[in-house]
Amino acid sequence: MRFRIKALDTGSAVAVHELDGIDEADARRQALARGLRVLAIETVRLKRSRRARLALVPFSNELIALLDAGLSLVEAIDALTEKERDEGVRNVLEGIRRRLFEGQSLSVALGDFPGSFPALYVATVRASERSGVIAEALKRFVAYQEQIDLLKKRLINASIYPAVLLGAGTLVVLFLVGYVVPRFAGIYDEIGGELPFASRMLMRWGQLLDAHGLAVAVAFAVFAGACVHIALRPASRAMVGRAFLRIPTIGRQMQIYQLARLYRTVGMLLRGGLPVVTAFEMTRGLLPASAQPRMVAAIRGVREGKALTDALAANGLTTPVAERMLRVGERSGGMGEMMERIASFYDDALSRWVDVATRLIEPAMMTVIGLVIGLIVVLMYFPIFELAGSIR
Repeated sequence: MRFRIKALDTGSAVAVHELDGIDEADARRQALARGLRVLAIETVRLKRSRRARLALVPFSNELIALLDAGLSLVEAIDALTEKERDEGVRNVLEGIRRRLFEGQSLSVALGDFPGSFPALYVATVRASERSGVIAEALKRFVAYQEQIDLLKKRLINASIYPAVLLGAGTLVVLFLVGYVVPRFAGIYDEIGGELPFASRMLMRWGQLLDAHGLAVAVAFAVFAGACVHIALRPASRAMVGRAFLRIPTIGRQMQIYQLARLYRTVGMLLRGGLPVVTAFEMTRGLLPASAQPRMVAAIRGVREGKALTDALAANGLTTPVAERMLRVGERSGGMGEMMERIASFYDDALSRWVDVATRLIEPAMMTVIGLVIGLIVVLMYFPIFELAGSIR
């Protein structure tokens, strides 16, 4: 980004300077380094400038490859900066390179860009700096992120076909009610006669949509927009999450997913060298708001000298299988590795459950949509069947 700075120079004269910086604080630091006394600072709007989010996994893989090839950390960051063509990413890498040349550690440099590097990533690098095995720590983070992304892809792929099926069924129903049914209603009005109650209600709905189609479409669009706006609010998502947690089977699987993600993240941090209390405090945000007080209570129990497994079990943050595996990890001293094994165990279980649920939901949705469409068709043709019977 480019900043315009009004400042006093060494001769106490007011001058305007333009500097490139990652953010306002970075531009201010550059001005102070030049001996300027900053009076005001503002962002210069560039016509075609754009900010890009750094792709964390590709960046980590490239950095690992360069470090494994024998380059120093500064040389690796320098090489990644020079080959980058995206303006936003290049600005971020230049800021990291500048901080490394100033003598700052990599974790401190990364921490200055929270929009590109999450707290877990920075903590992993910070823990590895003590032992000097940054490449190994980055490999653990890449493996962790790939497992998380794989599970998310499975959940998304499992929901695509039901969503498409529901959308197609809804469009067919709207076409029948909004276009076909009004035509049948006009025919029945010309023929005359008394229609069955269900058919009469269907014809009235069709005539309403035909007569006020624009108003109905606008109202539906407003309703859909309001639903999307409400769904994007954190409070609404939390409320929906609490509602799903109350459903016995779905709620249980959601809890397993949350615990698996928690265990995998904590396991990665423990293997990186972070203390157990620090690791759990950093990952508390992975749990829903309703479960975070239990996490706080578990952390307090560990600080008071209680065993980690006992503290987690007392606050409902384990399952019977996880509790047994955690006790084995405590005895062997490999708690980080054991937590990652627990996460893998439950990831596999969750994937199997998603496969079974998808196989059950798809035919159920097809059956429901078929019944709705079939009912509409029957109600449209039922008066014709009665008329044909009366002619005989």
